Amino acid sequence: MYVAVKGGERAIQNAHAWLAEERRGDTTVAELSVAQIREQLSLAVNRVMAEGSLYDPDLAALAIKQARGDLIEAIFLIRAYRTTLPRFGASAPVDTGDMACDRRISATFKDLPGGQVLGPTFDYTHRLLDFKLAADGETPDAPMRETEVGPVPHVTEFLNQEGLIEEATHVDTTPPDLTREPLEMPADRALRLQALTRADEGFTLSMAYSTQRGYARNHAFVGELRIGTVPVEMEIPELGFAIEIGEITLTECETVNQFKGSKTEPPQFTRGYGLVFGQTERKAISMALVDRALRWEELGEDNVGAPAQDAEFVLYHADNIQATGFLEHIKLPHYVDFQSELELVRKLRREVEASQGQHQEAAE
Repeated sequence: MYVAVKGGERAIQNAHAWLAEERRGDTTVAELSVAQIREQLSLAVNRVMAEGSLYDPDLAALAIKQARGDLIEAIFLIRAYRTTLPRFGASAPVDTGDMACDRRISATFKDLPGGQVLGPTFDYTHRLLDFKLAADGETPDAPMRETEVGPVPHVTEFLNQEGLIEEATHVDTTPPDLTREPLEMPADRALRLQALTRADEGFTLSMAYSTQRGYARNHAFVGELRIGTVPVEMEIPELGFAIEIGEITLTECETVNQFKGSKTEPPQFTRGYGLVFGQTERKAISMALVDRALRWEELGEDNVGAPAQDAEFVLYHADNIQATGFLEHIKLPHYVDFQSELELVRKLRREVEASQGQHQEAAE
């Protein structure tokens, strides 16, 4: 639309050049490399991979650099690039029970097989600025690292052994691929979880927080939060069996939620579920809370009118790329639209002024 404006093409070229200059910043300061972003801003990289639906730390780091640290812009770049990639096939579903955990905690059971593994977390930091990090040449100490925990059972299985929690559902049919097909309502749980895993973290957090404040009657415990690597396997038709093609890091959260029971189900706990690329635990917990809130109908609960219970509201507003596109398009020229509305307002004002003049003459 800018090109249609006289001189617009040159202005755009100049804007691009200025953007590149601003992206580089002070040239006397060493340029930030993609490897530095990947290794030292890993949580930002993880978010871009998760919401961009593409697991590639190098590309996510490059996108962050290109976007000047604007993570939503970086996510947009990753999604756009993703559409250019050929698809050779689909991997087999990963088994998070085989996860080699760097972090594994439970808020419901203290003593777990494999133990509680705190791992790398901000949970116990004092949230005080560490000015040592601003010193040139600062090198972190190398403390004793916790031993990586091998495959361990899911915590919710302890409740499942007593029938105290609903059975985990297993769907044999392949769910629709949200990255290739548009979202349609009503959306089943598999499709909702796809939308939530790539939803904007801030929006998902806000919806989850609303459920905790009573807008869904959705009291939850973190049954388990685990972060670690899982192998990815792919069936090779020529070989007749699956081979491992790599490993990915995932964050998985299962919440344990209250449930009073229904006409067909006894009182038991229910589940909320979150699974996200990388170490993204705030997003995984938020996803699990929203997932549980959206399940009110299938569990026979009342809809109390909470925003987090409205699947259409949540899923259609959770995608930050769609939201950004619709929001930012109003920056583009709308000259014709505005001129027509401007003329309409002027016409209405003339009619009001004429009417007021007639009333004044009649009064005199």
